[in-house]
Amino acid sequence: MIDAKGFWTKRFSEHMKETSRYLKYIFNGHIAVAMLFFISALAYYYQQWLQDLPEAFPTAWVIAFAFGFMASYSPVRTLLQEPDLVFLLPAEYQLGDYFRRCLYYSFIVQLYVLFLISAALGPLYFASYPELGTQYYLMMIGVVLVIKVWNMMSNWWMLKERNPRSRLMDQLVKMLINVTIFFFLAQGEWIYASIATILLAGVVLYTYALSRKKAGLAWDLLVEKDQQRMRTFYRIANMFTDVPHLKNTVKKRHTLVRLFTQAITYKQNNTFTYLYRITFIRSSDYLGMYTRLVIIGGLAIWFVPNVWVKIAFAILFLYLSAFQMMTLWNHHRTITWLDLYPVNKKWKEQAMLQWLQQIMLFQAFLFGLLFLFQWNLMGLVLVWIGGSAFSYIFVHSYVKQKLT
Repeated sequence: MIDAKGFWTKRFSEHMKETSRYLKYIFNGHIAVAMLFFISALAYYYQQWLQDLPEAFPTAWVIAFAFGFMASYSPVRTLLQEPDLVFLLPAEYQLGDYFRRCLYYSFIVQLYVLFLISAALGPLYFASYPELGTQYYLMMIGVVLVIKVWNMMSNWWMLKERNPRSRLMDQLVKMLINVTIFFFLAQGEWIYASIATILLAGVVLYTYALSRKKAGLAWDLLVEKDQQRMRTFYRIANMFTDVPHLKNTVKKRHTLVRLFTQAITYKQNNTFTYLYRITFIRSSDYLGMYTRLVIIGGLAIWFVPNVWVKIAFAILFLYLSAFQMMTLWNHHRTITWLDLYPVNKKWKEQAMLQWLQQIMLFQAFLFGLLFLFQWNLMGLVLVWIGGSAFSYIFVHSYVKQKLT
């Protein structure tokens, strides 16, 4: 007989010890300070923008998509591990209390994102719908909590379904209904919101009826989902400290590989030039993070009105990208046969510095185009010159020192 409560306590304690081990590095690093500056600046200009909010601004749609997404995204953390597929599978029906605690934990840890987004959107909603007031907005947050519970239970029941298309269709339908509910609710349209809520209740009941027909939990799916979330956390932590047990995934991306490697000649001094480029493109870590930082930085530059703050954001995101891409240097540290290459070790360092400077210069070029589209020639010149100078100085001083 398995003590489900004791097993949960042990597994939860191990999980918290593992995550807190890396969280202290994340919140004590350079990026935490940089992001604090980023959030503070955005908050200031957000307040300034609300004072001149256009009457036709689609606040209802913003609220609908934000609240609808928060309610729909309700994954369940089970804290299961690969050995559990063998040792716990026969005892599934003794773990009811364990999985209930997983649901409680999953709901609680997701509340902080909900409250942060609700607090951020509150001033926008009050500026657009002052007649509805604070109490109505708090009531909407309460509705989000209730709808989120429904979605989480429905997601848990759908984890018995092995067909990925069925799970995807279920997520899309619930997402659409959730957005519809909060679109009408944001405008005070209770009747239409109630009708959409009844539809959502019908979908949730259908998933419950569907799960009742399944023999048991899809344990391999539960383990896979939990490992995916831990890999995401490890990728973030890997930007700040070494995560030795991080499992990387590789994607083919043939077109991008050909585009970035076709100009590289087959010479010994280009060995690591080729390796770092295909690693950057095919690894699940670098290209996605680099793209997200370019997009977020571009949005900040586009919407911030002050030209000097725009330039500061451009330099900030150049720094963030370079700092995070530095982990590429240690990506192949566990592969011993790289040390057997008959190439000069200086070529490895040169390839890393060269590639890092190239992606920084490309990012500065993209940021400069945003100034060009806004016809801000002074910002264009300053970002291209300042970004290029910062890229060179940062790579050949700070990064080079860290590599040696």
